[in-house]
Amino acid sequence: MRSKVEMLEELRNMLHDVFVARSTGTSFPRMSRAHGYVDGYMRAILECGVATKGELLTLVAQERAAVSGPATIELTTATEFAA
Repeated sequence: MRSKVEMLEELRNMLHDVFVARSTGTSFPRMSRAHGYVDGYMRAILECGVATKGELLTLVAQERAAVSGPATIELTTATEFAA
């Protein structure tokens, strides 16, 4: 069985590929398939208890920032802008 570090590194590589493909204008079918692989891998990681939802969200945010640059605004809670 793969270790947590190995699984998260594989997910990081998959996310990198998706974000790069999106920024280069890859076709919709190819993007859909790549997103499906990432979604399935993340679900398996969650269901096996390898990582928490927070850990995965942090990893996705870090990889997105690495490929696309920093976010334009940082939200701390979902209710900040609801009012």
